Amino acid sequence: MTRFETPDSLRDTRRGEGVRARYDLVVVGTSTGGLHALTRLLGALPASYRLPILVVQHRSKDSDERLSSLLGGASPLPVSEAEDKEPLLGPGVYLGPADYHLLVEPESIALSTEEPVAYSRPSIDVLFESAAYSHGSAVIGVLLTGANQDGTRGLQEIKQRGGYVIVQDPTSAESAFMPMNAVKNVPADCVLSLDQIATELVLRASDARAP
Repeated sequence: MTRFETPDSLRDTRRGEGVRARYDLVVVGTSTGGLHALTRLLGALPASYRLPILVVQHRSKDSDERLSSLLGGASPLPVSEAEDKEPLLGPGVYLGPADYHLLVEPESIALSTEEPVAYSRPSIDVLFESAAYSHGSAVIGVLLTGANQDGTRGLQEIKQRGGYVIVQDPTSAESAFMPMNAVKNVPADCVLSLDQIATELVLRASDARAP
């Protein structure tokens, strides 16, 4: 496990106990090897996990909703395909539908059919950037296994706006290119295995404070 020093912008100096940032949501991106990675990660989270989790998995435009069924069978959290203008009302896993970009607005989800980004629709960068723009430092961004550069630019935006960045350890990824590219270009807060990412997400959620 590789950890990076927590930036001062994520420390609560009033309490003196390190990171006490308020987090509203988690955004996750993955590509090649993503089904296994998501099954492992989501399956390790408790049913009581309080933050909504929005997920982009690169997928064929012709794929159906079997991905949500498979992940729902592995996770104690409710898993569903995201719907346009769906309110972000509470915990659960929201998957980007096939052939739609998934975006986050201040209080809801949006879907878009704009051009593919990094050859992908849904695109990880589109999700990550929209989350950074709408929620700023309240975002946790997680990039997992994958075979292209999608996600790195979005993580940079999350980091620049004070969010928390987690990257899967490339040595533990089925396809190392995507997390390796992120590690080279983004000052991640931590680089972890899948099981360690689940533990970290639980820790960060417990740090969240009501406004």
